[in-house]
Amino acid sequence: MVDYFLGLDCSTQSLTAILINFNSKKIIYEHSINYDRELPQYHTENGIIPSSDDKVIHSYPLMWIEALDILFGLMKGIKIQLQEIKAISGSGQQHGTVYLNDKFEKKLENLDPNELIVDQIRVCFTRKSSPIWMDSSTSKQCEEIRNVLGGMIETIKITGSNTFERFSGPQIRKFYQENPTEYRETSVIHLVSSFMASILLGKNAPIDHGDGSGMNLMNIETKQWDNRALEATAPLLNKKLPNLSNSYDVIGRISPYFIKKYEFNPETLLITWSGDNPNSLIGTGVIGKGKVAISLGTSDTYFSYMEKLRLDLNGEGIVFGAPTGDYMSLICFKNGSLARENIKEKFSLNWAQFSEVLKATPPGNYGKIILPYFYPEIVPLVLGPKVYRFGLEKDDLEGNIRAIIECQFLSMRLHSEWIKEKPDEIYATGGASVNREILQVAADVFNTKVRYFEVTNSAALGAALRSAKSYYENKNSSKNWSEIINNFINIQHSDVILPNIKYKELYDMMLELYRKTEDFILKDGINPDSFRRKFIKEFY
Repeated sequence: MVDYFLGLDCSTQSLTAILINFNSKKIIYEHSINYDRELPQYHTENGIIPSSDDKVIHSYPLMWIEALDILFGLMKGIKIQLQEIKAISGSGQQHGTVYLNDKFEKKLENLDPNELIVDQIRVCFTRKSSPIWMDSSTSKQCEEIRNVLGGMIETIKITGSNTFERFSGPQIRKFYQENPTEYRETSVIHLVSSFMASILLGKNAPIDHGDGSGMNLMNIETKQWDNRALEATAPLLNKKLPNLSNSYDVIGRISPYFIKKYEFNPETLLITWSGDNPNSLIGTGVIGKGKVAISLGTSDTYFSYMEKLRLDLNGEGIVFGAPTGDYMSLICFKNGSLARENIKEKFSLNWAQFSEVLKATPPGNYGKIILPYFYPEIVPLVLGPKVYRFGLEKDDLEGNIRAIIECQFLSMRLHSEWIKEKPDEIYATGGASVNREILQVAADVFNTKVRYFEVTNSAALGAALRSAKSYYENKNSSKNWSEIINNFINIQHSDVILPNIKYKELYDMMLELYRKTEDFILKDGINPDSFRRKFIKEFY
C-alpha cells in the first residue's frame, strides 16, 4: 500500500501534474499539457486568445477541461496507478473568472464517461471565454468600486488589497455592465481554481480563502463575502458566488466520471483548490516566521508568510490568505530581468562579464542611484516609463551595473517595510537567481542569508503537498508543515549566501538615500543631493 498525492496546476500556458509518493519521499510523475501545442484547435498564443486590444486578455475554460482529460488519459496509458492516489488538490491562475448557467451542476452530476467532458458542458457557459490575470481593461470599474467603498484605504481595510484591474471583482462588474443579459443568465461565477475543482468533484466547489482574497470581494479579517464589496460590484452577486472555505478543507470525493473512465479510487479525497501564489508559498517552503521568497524573473516578485494580518495602506502590496490559515504578502516589481537585461545589452556584455563587473564595483556604488522604470512600474506605481539617474552618467559601465542590482533590492526592501518583519532567510528562485553575485547584493542589502534553490512547477508541487497534509489530518494522523515540506524540498542542502555584516550600516543609510530619491521623483519631495553627498563622505 502506497500513499500517492496529486497536485494539478491550471496555469496560463499549460496544465501541469505532479504526483508524489509520500512513502518514498519522491516525485514519481511530472508532466505538462501545453495548450498551444497540444490543443491547437483553440488557436491560443501562450495560452491566451489573440486580441486587437492589448488590455483585454482572455482564455478558454473549455480548453483547460480538455487538457484535464488528455492528462489523465496519458497517466492511465503509461500505467500510473491512479487508484493509489489518496487525495488531489490543485492550483489555478489567480483572479480569472468563469461564468456558468443553471445547467452546470446538473451536467456535472450526470457526466458520461464515454464522452469528453467538454462536449457535455459546452452548453453551460454564459461567457465562452474567461478574463485572466493579465487583463488590464477594468480601470473604470476599479475606480467605481473603490469610490463606493470609501476610497483606497477603506477598500484595503475591507478586502486586503487596493482594487487592481486583474482582480475578479472589477472583472465581474465589467461583465455586468457590458453584458447585462448574460450576467442575469449566470447562475454561478467560479474562479479558475474552484471551476477546476468542481469538474473533479461533480458539483459546485467552494472558493478557498487564498484565491478568494484576490477578488476585492472577501473580507480579509472575517474571511467571508463582504456585503459592501458585493453590492459595490454587481447586483445579486451574493447569489452567484460559491461558498468560501479553508484551503485545507476536504470537500468530497472524486466524481464517478473519473472513477469509471480513468480508474481512480472512489475513496480519493478532494481538497479545496487554491490560487497559484498561495500554492507556490507551500511549493517553495516559505512557511514560518521570517521566511521570504524572491522570484527574479521577467518581473521580480517578493512574497512572504505572515503570521499576523498586515495591510499595505499605500495600495501597492497584496495580501492573500495562506494555505496554513494565516496570511501571505505579494509585491510585484515589473522592471525585473527586463531592466537588468536592458543594462547588460547596452554595454554588450554577457552574464559572466556582467557578474565580474558587479563583483569589482564597491558596495554602495559611491551613492549612485538609478530608478529603472524602463517600462511602466507596478511598485511603486509609475505609469510613464522613464529612467532616472542620480550621480550616475548613462555611459558609466561599472556604475550602471551595480546601480541596477542594488537599487532593485533597495526598492524591494523599501516597499516591503509595511510587513513589519525583517526577513531571517530569503529563498531565491527564477532566472537571475543562478547568478551568485546578484544574490550577494541581495544578502548585503537585506543583511540576511539568501538560499538559492531550483524549483520548477512550485504551484503544482504545493498543491500535492497540501493534499497530503489535509489527507493525514482527515485520517487523524496529523503531520506538521515542516515534516511535509522538508521531505520534498531540499532547502537545507541549497547554496547559502551570507551577508557581509560590515556593510549593514552602509545599506541602512543607502536605503534612506534611495527612499529620498524615490520621493523626490514620485512625491515632489526634497532634492536628495545633499544627503547623497553626506552618504559619500560617510563611507568613501
